[in-house]
Amino acid sequence: MSVFQSTHPLVKHKVSLLRDADISVKAFRELTNEIGALLTMEATQDFALTEHTISCWSGDISVPTLKDKQPTLVPILRAGLGMLDGALKVLPCAKISVVGLARNEQTLAPDTYYENIVSDIATRTAIIIDPMLATGGTAAATISMLKESGCQHIKTIFLVAAPEGIEVIQKAHPDVSLYIGAVDEKLNDQGYILPGLGDAGDKIFGTL
Repeated sequence: MSVFQSTHPLVKHKVSLLRDADISVKAFRELTNEIGALLTMEATQDFALTEHTISCWSGDISVPTLKDKQPTLVPILRAGLGMLDGALKVLPCAKISVVGLARNEQTLAPDTYYENIVSDIATRTAIIIDPMLATGGTAAATISMLKESGCQHIKTIFLVAAPEGIEVIQKAHPDVSLYIGAVDEKLNDQGYILPGLGDAGDKIFGTL
C-alpha cells in the first residue's frame, strides 16, 4: 500500500485553517471542499492516458485523453458528503456511489446502514472520500464492501489521518492507496484524532 501525505503548500495551509476551534460552519465547509479538490488532483495523477484523434481548427490532431472509464466517487455518509462538491469540480463526469457506516461509540466498530454502489463498479476505479481516518474501521469496511461488489482498483482520500488508522488499512487492504492532507499524532482514548479537527460531520452540517 502507498501512503501519500500531501506536500502541497495550499493543502498544508488549508488544513491548518480547519483546525481553528472557532471556525464557522461556512468556512469549514468551504475549506473541506477546497482541500478535497486538491487531494483529488493528487489522487488522479497516475490515471492512464491514450491517444485520440480530434478535429481541431488547424486540422486533425492526436491528443491525450483518459484511457479508462471515469471513476466513481464514494463519499462515506455523512461527513464524506462535505468533500463531494470539491471532488466533482475535478471529476465532473464521475459516477457517485454512496455508503453509510456509523461508528459504534461503545465498540468503535462500524455499523453499515446504507449501500448504493454503481452497477459497473468492476470497470471503474473507486475513490473513497471522507474527512477523517481515525480507527480505520469505517474505511476498511467500505473498502471490503467495494471489493465484494467487484471493484478492483480503489483509492482513498482523507483530510487528516491517525497513524493507527493507516496501520489498520495497511494490514487489511495493502493494495489500496491513501491520499492524506495531514497525518496527525495519535488517537485519544475515545478514538478521536489528536490534534485533529473535532467532529468533521458536525462542523460540516452545523449540528454542534
